[in-house]
Amino acid sequence: MDTLNMHVEKQEEISGHAASEAPRFAHDLEAIYDVPVTVSAVLGRTSMQVSQLLRLGRGAVVELDRKIGDPIDIMVNNRLIARGEVVMVDESRLGVTMTEIVKSEKSKR
Repeated sequence: MDTLNMHVEKQEEISGHAASEAPRFAHDLEAIYDVPVTVSAVLGRTSMQVSQLLRLGRGAVVELDRKIGDPIDIMVNNRLIARGEVVMVDESRLGVTMTEIVKSEKSKR
C-alpha cells in the first residue's frame, strides 16, 4: 500500500471516530452549561498616570485607542474571544453583535 492511500485510510479512520464522538462530547458539555462567566465589551483602552486620573472630574473626556466604527473587543473572563459592533437594543439599552470570532494562540497550534 502506498503512502498516499495509507494516509487517506488513516484520515477516514480519524473522521469516522470523530463523528462517533461528537454526540458524546456535546452531552459532556452539559455539566458546565450553568457555570457563570463574565462577558465584557471593551470600547477601547488608554494609559495614564495616577496623577492624571485623580484630576479627572465630572464631564472629563478620556480619549481611547479606538475610532468610531472600529470593532470592539468581546471578552469572556478577561480573555478576548470575539470582536463586534455596538447595537441599540431598545431606547435605553445597548448590546453587542459579534462580527468575528478570535482564534486563541492555543487553537492556532
